[in-house]
Amino acid sequence: MKWTCPSRKSICIGLVIFFVGGVSYGGLNTFFSYTNRTDFCVSCHSMQKNYEEYKETLHYKNAAGIQATCADCHVPKAFLPKLHAKVMAAKDVYHEIVGTVDTAEKFEARRWEMANHVWDKMRASDSRECRSCHDYGNMDMSEQDRMARKKHTRAPLNGKTCIDCHSGVAHTEPLEPFEGEDETAEAQDSTDQG
Repeated sequence: MKWTCPSRKSICIGLVIFFVGGVSYGGLNTFFSYTNRTDFCVSCHSMQKNYEEYKETLHYKNAAGIQATCADCHVPKAFLPKLHAKVMAAKDVYHEIVGTVDTAEKFEARRWEMANHVWDKMRASDSRECRSCHDYGNMDMSEQDRMARKKHTRAPLNGKTCIDCHSGVAHTEPLEPFEGEDETAEAQDSTDQG
């Protein structure tokens, strides 16, 4: 098989594709960096309550001075999962704009559903975002109290992930609605929008 030198046209097309791809990737990462900032996340009115709750937790202020931001907990680090998370987050912006969660009452009416969506996502990824800071292998179990040591040792063996025990760690854990309460809230929302 004889190797032939690519034509100048092929080289130019390849370089243009490479350049456009690089600029697009860089632009997308710049956009992701901007939208990962906490001040961007809480710029929506509906996130103000979550932000106030978060400021009362150890993820916001602690003796070590280490802070987990909104993106640290809600946005994956790897590019493709991050891209998926950003596309899915567009629905949150949509609901803010159309007024689905634009008041404290509407937000609270949907809080259980929204929280469960986040928890399910975290379970599906084995609490991937939690593990970017917290790792069983790095835990000094001897420094934990007896109950925490016991649970952290058994959790991976029992197929448990961080969110199974720590669902109310950064935001107030919503109360599960009583049976029939969801239908009442949905009926009220459709009346409000109609």
